[in-house]
Amino acid sequence: MVKIFAVCVLYKGPDNAKILKAAYDLQQFGFFQRGSVQEFMGFTSKIITERSNECARQSVKEQEYMCHVYVRLDNLAGVAITDHEYPYRVAHNMLNQVLDDFAAKVPSHFWPITEESAIPYTELPNTLAKWQNPREADALTKVQEEVEETKIILHKTISSVLERGEKLDDLVSKSENLSLQSKTFYKTARKTNSCCSFG
Repeated sequence: MVKIFAVCVLYKGPDNAKILKAAYDLQQFGFFQRGSVQEFMGFTSKIITERSNECARQSVKEQEYMCHVYVRLDNLAGVAITDHEYPYRVAHNMLNQVLDDFAAKVPSHFWPITEESAIPYTELPNTLAKWQNPREADALTKVQEEVEETKIILHKTISSVLERGEKLDDLVSKSENLSLQSKTFYKTARKTNSCCSFG
């Protein structure tokens, strides 16, 4: 069954990306794993956004996941994390609509300075639910064909997005955004090559 696990709206600053709003659907993961899985999805969303150019669309394949990213000219970015079955075009159409809606409702001067909890945007959980079925959701996007005409760059792994010499393991161990529990979870997942490993 096709699935979207996360939708994030980010601001790409000169040195890093920050999550402005995010919604997750992690029901298929064990209760005690969900916190770590959510942290890693946020972490991965930031890394991919930081390493994407403005006006670029990418779909990055990493194990059982696809990370779809779009960075606009105004540095507002969207990331959708889905399974491999979810159609790329539909994911990118969703990101278009999410970013247009977010930009219309949240003034741009808030983006670089406001914490996620303080941003008055509550639509993402509904968006995530509405777009779970790509066939239904795609009926909403028939009019919008820009994405089909735009080249989506497909990467085989997250390693191909990282800068030369960078390793995901190093980024994880240096990260201040991940708890010790999530770092341990990541190392264990890497060893067992489990579904929750993004590396």
